[in-house]
Amino acid sequence: MGRYTGPVCKLCRREGQKLFLKGPKCYTGKCAVDRRAYPPGQHGPAQARKRKQSEYATQLREKQKVKRIYGLHEKQFRNLFEKAVIQDGVTGVNLLVNLETRLDNIIYRLGIASSRSQARQLVRHRHIEVNGGVVDIPSYHVRVGDEIAVRAADRELFPIQETMGARSRATTPEWLALDDKNRVGRVLRIPERQDISLAVQEQLIVELYSK
Repeated sequence: MGRYTGPVCKLCRREGQKLFLKGPKCYTGKCAVDRRAYPPGQHGPAQARKRKQSEYATQLREKQKVKRIYGLHEKQFRNLFEKAVIQDGVTGVNLLVNLETRLDNIIYRLGIASSRSQARQLVRHRHIEVNGGVVDIPSYHVRVGDEIAVRAADRELFPIQETMGARSRATTPEWLALDDKNRVGRVLRIPERQDISLAVQEQLIVELYSK
């Protein structure tokens, strides 16, 4: 199954909250979630009136929400979960850390791209280097000390200039560092749970996959 290419606002409406899949456009008052606070489809309003979900439905929605935020297929997400299970520490936190240290997410967190989908496109089109070499795999796992940079020939691309011109240093997470002028970022440390600003309950995903 290919990657979803339909209206991303439908995904936000299905989860009942903004997933910020369109970058800055999600902060405007024209967001579909604000105007139609119910799931898409002809039965959407009826679903919105339901008072109670089953335990399984609650867990599934949490998993779907996180998967859609990061733009992953089910197999990719499941593989990251299985990796998190065998790592030391809390499985749910390990899963979020594995998601956060993907190259496409790092590009987004640094403010080089306005959304994770745009970050994936920059990586796929070979505009990004890691430690001096071009990497075109969005799922590439970035490690502490790695240097992520926009290729010298691509630093003046309009999407990159526009995005970085709209950001501020305060928006860069504490576990990352960014040199705005040279379009170069560095991973200072592995993020902890308090560094990951997502309103998700990762334990529900662990419970879902543990059934």
